[in-house]
Amino acid sequence: MATKGNLARHLWLWISVYFMLHVNVHHGTCFYLPGVAPEDFHKGDILRVKVNKLTSTKTQLPYSYYSLPYCRPNQIVDSAENLGEVLRGDRIENSPYEFKMREPQMCTIVCRLTLNAKTAAEFKEKIDDEYRVNMILDNLPLVVPLRRPDQESSLVYLHGFLIGLKGQYAGTKDEKHFIHNHLTFVVKYHRDPVTEMSRIVGFEVKPFSVRHEYEGNFDENTRLTTCDPHARKLVSGSEDPQVVEENKEIIFTYDVEFQESDVKWASRWDSYLLMADEQIHWFSIINSLMIVLFLSGMVAMIMLRTLYRDISKYNQLETQEEAQEETGWKLVHGDVFRPPSNSDLLCVYVGTGVQFFGMILVTMIFAALGFLSPSNRGGLMTAMLLLWALMGLCGGYSSARLYKLFKGTEWKSITLKTAFMFPGIAFAIFFVLNALIWGQKSSGAVPFGTMFALVFLWFGISVPLVIVGGHIGYKKTVIEDPVKTNKIARQIPEQAWYMNPAFSILIGGILPFGAVFIELFFILTSIWLHQFYYLFGFLFIVFVILIITCAEITIVLCYFQLCSEDYLWWWRSYLTSGSSALYLFLYAAFYFFTKLEITKPVSGVLYFGYMLLLSYAFFVVTGTIGFYACFWFVRLIYSSVKID
Repeated sequence: MATKGNLARHLWLWISVYFMLHVNVHHGTCFYLPGVAPEDFHKGDILRVKVNKLTSTKTQLPYSYYSLPYCRPNQIVDSAENLGEVLRGDRIENSPYEFKMREPQMCTIVCRLTLNAKTAAEFKEKIDDEYRVNMILDNLPLVVPLRRPDQESSLVYLHGFLIGLKGQYAGTKDEKHFIHNHLTFVVKYHRDPVTEMSRIVGFEVKPFSVRHEYEGNFDENTRLTTCDPHARKLVSGSEDPQVVEENKEIIFTYDVEFQESDVKWASRWDSYLLMADEQIHWFSIINSLMIVLFLSGMVAMIMLRTLYRDISKYNQLETQEEAQEETGWKLVHGDVFRPPSNSDLLCVYVGTGVQFFGMILVTMIFAALGFLSPSNRGGLMTAMLLLWALMGLCGGYSSARLYKLFKGTEWKSITLKTAFMFPGIAFAIFFVLNALIWGQKSSGAVPFGTMFALVFLWFGISVPLVIVGGHIGYKKTVIEDPVKTNKIARQIPEQAWYMNPAFSILIGGILPFGAVFIELFFILTSIWLHQFYYLFGFLFIVFVILIITCAEITIVLCYFQLCSEDYLWWWRSYLTSGSSALYLFLYAAFYFFTKLEITKPVSGVLYFGYMLLLSYAFFVVTGTIGFYACFWFVRLIYSSVKID
């Protein structure tokens, strides 16, 4: 045991030192732990390029690289993918592209391909849908650097290169499809002056479409007349592009250029992750803080002025006549802790919300500290799924504890409902969406083995932990109400129009959504437009602001509700902040029609299906935050007055 303790201490010491060292290396919002060990290369060492999925923002359906008749190696070897990578549709395989470290190559022929009707149609379809080719070198994704039109000095990096383009020959009206068959790679490296060894810090490409020509018959020694390093004829543009048509011959070629860089290996992801719109994130936070300050002022006014005056007045009542003239929120003290209708369902939703809240909080902390590195593809999604399963313990505990407060006796039933309701609905939607993806023969379809792994996470880890948490929660002593509940329920007086439940619930969701909607734009862009998102520092601040906003708006509206002698606050507190999910879904619909160019019906169904799942999860989390804030507030104010 002592040895294990020493090992744990040494491990934590190593992590702490590693963390502090990298804090000095990285600054700002792009700090992260690189995630994989660096690889050193001697001059002349073989560099093997891997290919990943083909992606399109127009269809959102990924396909494997070799679903198109590209040049193939002698044997295709799949790289091992983690759970998150498979769910993202990543399919990483070897390729015929091979370089030698710090040895430039010019006009290297990969292969020659003659198109038939089927392969020509496949290329044309993918060009129409604007598919991009993704490659990887030393765990770095291939990017196309573009200068921003508004800032000449600023570069924007696009994931992968387009398969091809549509265009017209000069003087003709017929639109043709042209393929990018010549790639000019740029490999950036950082060289150690002492050891002369190099580490790769950048992988860029410029794609060209060239109708290659040659003399005589084509064989291994054929020299192209359109691209010949001996004659110093290099590809620098697409003046005579390669058209995609049946029976056309396409020759795939590439150049490799090596550039020494001052960027160190530990900082090589910074250029990928730097956001040009950082000011907008600060504006988002300032905007959210204004909402929080406004609500905090409201809560402070209620707590310090109104409540203080109310409690002082109630506690100074001396005569029987004064006691009978109770007004405001104290009037419903005999009913405020009466269990709500459908209390079982409320317990299930609160437990599920706690499970999700724990998952999000821990994920955010680890991501903000840099432990979920972007170099570990799929790491974020894998971590979230594992944490969701492990947080089942907290979910079961919370639902059973609340269930016991409502005088429930069937804790096993409520625990099982907590373990199966949300995951069951989510899995059913996911299964239907996956069937649609499978029907499109996309690599995004989750294979049977991965589906089994998800089911194991659910039934093998999450469900048992929810049951254990439920058992622990129900064995705890019941939470005592600060006031006794009357046997006969009090009649609720007619409410003003602005205190109508539907109206106040819908109003309550606006401010929590307003606190996050700017950051939500960047998250949706990251998911659906395939851009990097790594501003988890900003996101964590916004998440904290969301918690405070949900809590404060629910407390304010709950106080107004109790002052109107309406004691049915249990469900309304959950729905008030949870209604922000409705606005999230409406914003997702707005984003779909204004920012995306999705044309296929299947892709539209996928988008709205996944956004429905996201909105449902957001409802559960925000609703639970509002519920617990209101639960604490109501117990606090009723425990502060003397009840005869």
